[in-house]
This record gives sequence, C-alpha cells and structure tokens, in this order.
Amino acid sequence: MDEPMEMDSPRGTKRKASDLSAEAAAPRRIKALDPDVVNKIAAGEIIVAPVHALKELIENAVDAGSTSLEILVKEGGLKLLQITDNGHGINKEDLPILCERFTTSKLKSFEDLTSIGTYGFRGEALASISHIAHLTVTTKTKDSSVAYKAHYNSGALVPAKPGQSADPKPTAGRPGTQITVEDLFYNVPTRRRAFRSPSEEYNKILDVVGRYAVHCEGVAFSCKKHGESSTTISTQSSATTIDRIRQIHGSAVANELIQFESADRTFHFKAQGWTTNANYHVKKMTLLLFINHRSVDSSNIRKAIEQTYSAFLPKGGHPFTYLSLEIDPECVDVNVHPTKREVNFLREDEITEMICNDIRNKLASVDKSRTFMTQTLLPGAMIPTIDTTSEPKPITDSRPGASSKPYENNLVRTDSKARKITSMLQMGTTKSTGDTNGQGLVTSLENDYENSEREAVTCRLMTVKQLRAEVRDEMHNGLTEIFAGHTFVGIIDERRRIAAIQGGVKLYIVDYGMVCNEFFYQVGLTDFGNFGAIRFDPALSLRELLTIAAEHEKAASGAEGGDFVIEEVVELIYQQLVDRKDMLKEYFTLEISDEGDLISIPLLLKGYTPSLAKLPQFLLRLGPHVNWTSEKECFDTFLRELASFYVPEQLPPSPGPEDGEEELDQNIKLRREQINRAVEDVLFPSFRARLVATKTLMKGGIVEVADLKDFAKDDGLQRRALKSVWC
Repeated sequence: MDEPMEMDSPRGTKRKASDLSAEAAAPRRIKALDPDVVNKIAAGEIIVAPVHALKELIENAVDAGSTSLEILVKEGGLKLLQITDNGHGINKEDLPILCERFTTSKLKSFEDLTSIGTYGFRGEALASISHIAHLTVTTKTKDSSVAYKAHYNSGALVPAKPGQSADPKPTAGRPGTQITVEDLFYNVPTRRRAFRSPSEEYNKILDVVGRYAVHCEGVAFSCKKHGESSTTISTQSSATTIDRIRQIHGSAVANELIQFESADRTFHFKAQGWTTNANYHVKKMTLLLFINHRSVDSSNIRKAIEQTYSAFLPKGGHPFTYLSLEIDPECVDVNVHPTKREVNFLREDEITEMICNDIRNKLASVDKSRTFMTQTLLPGAMIPTIDTTSEPKPITDSRPGASSKPYENNLVRTDSKARKITSMLQMGTTKSTGDTNGQGLVTSLENDYENSEREAVTCRLMTVKQLRAEVRDEMHNGLTEIFAGHTFVGIIDERRRIAAIQGGVKLYIVDYGMVCNEFFYQVGLTDFGNFGAIRFDPALSLRELLTIAAEHEKAASGAEGGDFVIEEVVELIYQQLVDRKDMLKEYFTLEISDEGDLISIPLLLKGYTPSLAKLPQFLLRLGPHVNWTSEKECFDTFLRELASFYVPEQLPPSPGPEDGEEELDQNIKLRREQINRAVEDVLFPSFRARLVATKTLMKGGIVEVADLKDFAKDDGLQRRALKSVWC
C-alpha cells in the first residue's frame, strides 16, 4: 500500500507531477469537523464585526420589552462591548442553555418562521459571541429578589475564576439584563488584525445605534465610549421621531422633513416614514430602512428612491429617508442572510413602486398652496406703468447668449397722456394709492393664497427631462455650494441689480438679475405642469394687453423698424396664443378664456409676484421669440421668456424735487422697499435651497471681491472692505 502523501512540506515547494497524480488517485476521506471548528465558522458568519454583535444584542433587548438601553464601548467594541437594558430579564433556570446554539423562546416549529414578528428567532447570536469572546450575563427578573451573574465560553457556563463553580452566582443588580462582551475575536487573530481603526468601528456602532434610536419609539438609547462622561448618542423615551432624527442627524435634516404613508390591501403592506424635501440634498444618500421593524438594506429600494428624487434634486444631490415597511410575515423570508441584514419579500417591485409614487406625490405637493385668488392684480405691491417720457428702447432678447440686455425700463416716470396697463383695472376691486382716474399705482393689504384643487402631475415628457439634464450637466459644483451656504449681506445697487453675499470667508457681489433669470428657468423645468396661478379678477383683455405692448414697441423702434401695422401684429400673436390655449393652460397655467381674456398667469415662487408692468411685453414676446414648431425648443424658449418676465425690474433713481412728481417718488420708494424685501427674504433664500448654479453664471453673475481670511479678526479692516464694495 502506498504511503500517505506528505502534507507538511515547506510553503512554496513545488510538487512533482507524480505526487499530484497520486493525490488524485487516492482522494482524502471525508470527516466531520471538530465541533469547536464548526462553531467558530458559524460565529464568523454571524458576527463579522463588533457592530454585528451589538445589533444582535440591541434586538434581543428590544424583544425583551426594554424601554431604556445603555451601551458602553471600548476600542471600537473589540476590547469591551456592554449593553444594559431594563427588560423582563432571563430566568435563572434558562441560564445554563442560554448560549447553546439554536436555543430560543421564539420558535417551536419551522412553520413559525412564516409568522415571526420578533427581531431574533434562531438562537445563534449569544452562542456565536461566546465562541469568539468572553461573555458575561447579569440578569434579574421582576419576580426575583436578586440578580444572577453567569460567565460563558464556547456556549457553556464557565467559572469566573479557576476552581470555582460554573453555576450562576447571585449578585446585586437592577431589573433587566446586562451583557458584557470582552476581547472580541481574541481566539481569531486573523479577524482581529483586520480591524485597523477603533474609531472606524465605533462610527459603525453609532450608525446602528442611531438607526434603532430613530425607529424604536418609546425606547431611550444612550451610547458612549468607556471612560468618557458624556454620551455620543442620547435620546429620551418620550422623544418623537423628528426629535430623534434631529438629535442624531442634525437640524438641517429635521427642518426639511415631510411625512409620507403608503398602504395596499392587495399586497398586504403598510409603509410610513419621513423624507427630506427638495430644499435638502447631500452628496450621499442616507436610508434608514426597517422591514417588519428589522434594520435591513435593500439596493432595489435605495435605487428606486434615488431615482424618484432625480426629478427634484440637482445632479449629485441625494436625500435623507427613513422608511418603516410592514409586510404580512407570510410574504417575507427573514432567514436568507446569516446577519439578517437582507430579507426577501413577495411583490417587491410593485410595493417599491407604490411607495416611491407616494413619496413623489408628497414632494410635488409640498408647494401645492400656490394658487393666487385675490381680486387685486398685484397683492402687496404696486402696479407701475410703461415709460413714455424717457428715450424709447427696443425690446431685446433676454436669452443666454443674446448680445443686449433684457427690456426692463418699466418702472419710471410717466405722463398723463400715455396709455397704461392700470387703465384696465376696475377701481372697485382694488385699493388705489394717490390716483382717482385709474392711472395710479395699485396696492393690496396682503397676499392671499389658497390651495389649488388640481392634482399634481408627474412630468414624463422626454424633452423636459432632456432640458433638466442639460442644466445638471452645466452645473458648477463650487458655485452651487457657495449659493447653498451663503449669507446674504445686502443690496448694493437696485438699478444694476447688484447684491453682496458672503460664502465662508469670501465676499462676493452678485448680479441677482442674471441669477434670477437662471433660477426661474430652473423652477420652470422643475415644476413643469405643476405651477401655481396668479388669477385676475376681472380677467384682462388679451388684445388690449398686446396692443399696449405693440404701441410701445412701435414707438421704441422709431423710423427704422416702426413701419409695421399694430393691428396685424396684435391679431397674429393673439391667434397664436388662443389657438394654443389648452396647451398653455395644461403646461404653464397660462389660462385664456374662450372670449380671449387673460384669466391667469403662472406663479413660480410663493411670496414673490413679478412686475405686472412687464406683462404686455411678456405676452407680445411669446409670438416672435417662442419656437412653436418644435416641442423641446418651444418649452425652452417659453420658459426663458417666463424667467425674464419674473426677473425683478431695474429701479431708476428717485426723481429730484425739481421734477415736481413727489407722489410718484413715494410710490417708487414703496416699490423699492418691496423689491428689497423680496430679494432678501424670498429670492436669495430660494437660491440657497434650489439653485443649480451653472457655468454661465461665472461670466458676470458672481464676482469675488474680498477674502476676509487675513483680517477676520480685525473689525476695522472688515468694515473698510465692506464699505469699499458698497461705495
């Protein structure tokens, strides 16, 4: 008989072909592994890192009815991992088999897996831990007069010191259970050497503790490092879900949360949670996912939620979402992963799609209260008139790349012979200031908003998605971050529309007219088909509005271009708009009645209404400056014109006393105050929340003028730097 092959040859020694053939001819016999090896292999599958051991212990504590959990960690959990709860405790009679494999109080038969409603159920956690660490359990039930302390090794009771009995010892203790895990992986040196940083392991522990602290309502959590007096995480049992998110993830997240719910009897599920709105976005998504109250991960659900937010957030932006999903236990297979990190459930795609649809509808309805229903044309602001005393200026193209600036010389002095948009107002429906013949400036006491009954729609037009993608591709990351974290300093020049902001230690001047143009274009793309409405009561004659603009255009064109017939131009553009009134109403909330009256125009931003003196010119430009023959170009050019209409008008210098128009001076002063208030309180906060700063804004939209880093502590230098900008 051949001798058995030598197995202890030096590593790297080449074996002869004859040795290999002999090995193949005489296969090794199959033998049962040593039980100790089996248990260590099983333990390595379940307890991969200290965080997995803690997760099992937290779940056991919550299953025990605990309302308070205290967690103590040393060296990332490798040296010490201790959890103390106030649950119902463990009976003394159960302690001898507590750490044996597959000992549990939650399963009796295999069929029980189809209706399992607890965190743990297989009885492997403590057994696995006892094979790779020194485990101590101190427990007291409410009926016991004392607590009992037991030590475990490799699944069995062991004495605390050599020569002593291994039986549990009575000791002082409070109701509940304290589990202490020391020297994790002490007998698996390869696994222990794989952990490079205790702080990294501690951060993983904080992540798991934070997840359960958010989800387990009515349970107090605290977690701290050994030897430190302050806790890293601390939540009270009475804290609400939002309070828990605020304490763990910060106010920036908690302040932007919206609640959502989803349910369906056919698919036997119910979901609820909190997610951030479009004002919040970070570079990496945070998903707290619980299925039947077990913290799990699902790449499918994660991708679906991120896809849902792609229509609401800028490129590279991700949300924070907490989702608790309850499914009929018979539809869930919880026993598919050793650490129970993943679960499988029936109809996963359908359930995920329903949840994402509800989240999408919730996001779309956040700004649903945007319909303007008061009788005044411009609530909270005055209606200026078109200038006829200054030198006429032709209407120019305000789209990016155009050579000349937008037409905005609107809010200036007028003469009594000029035809004005205010002549179309009925004095019985507005409050008038300083005029009795319908030619003055109109104000309202306050803005009046009502909820629109119109359901939010999901835009599925590929052309709109392409335009959104083009904006994302043009995003300037650094500039977007500046606007997202800026501090508003003040308006420098209302005529040139220049303001100052501070980003970090740097001071910038911003052309807020140019930024507004890009911002409102992006709002038009983001809210496409879901605009609010500024309603006119009574409706305005579309023909008269176009006539006002055409007359001014003819005067501005002078001898070179003023030979067109006003009636023909008005009729041509009027027919273009009336023929497309259904499309304009559906997509842009620009509503025209069958009689040819203008009923409403789009409301892009709650709290801000554009200058209605620009309304005639806006409507007139929709004729020649919108490409009505191509869908993508139509949407693009229309939204560009709408954005230009929404840009705050340039304000002229106040007229001097020699002009003899003190009353109009006062009205312009009021308008200046209103615009300044809107710029500071509405527009720039909206830039911070929603603006995707594009590369085109680098060309004059924002300019760095000072770096305060070198003199941040010198108030005199700082004041002089700010003064130089303002002057």
